[in-house]
Amino acid sequence: MLGLGTWEFNVDTMFYRGKVLLIVKDKDGAYDLDIDIVGMDSTPPFAVNTMQLEGNTISGMAQTDLLKGKEIPYSITFDGDTAAGFLKIPFMGKINLKNGVRVG
Repeated sequence: MLGLGTWEFNVDTMFYRGKVLLIVKDKDGAYDLDIDIVGMDSTPPFAVNTMQLEGNTISGMAQTDLLKGKEIPYSITFDGDTAAGFLKIPFMGKINLKNGVRVG
């Protein structure tokens, strides 16, 4: 499976500047994604609604209770032990996940 492990990304937005961890897990042969925003007491819960794998990219749609009824497109491209991607969060815009490295 592509990208299994913990990945650390740099994020720079007007609301948050710091590190975000993306945890890619194997859940009975399917992908499971978790996000941890470093330095926040709790990361808002989210659910991955759709996911597709094309080449070395995982993309799809997610949702969070904080933005009821809104979808969050995401895409993460893996290249060995590095990765990059984005989230498009309603009302905030595109959040780039930069300089991703495997940390676990």
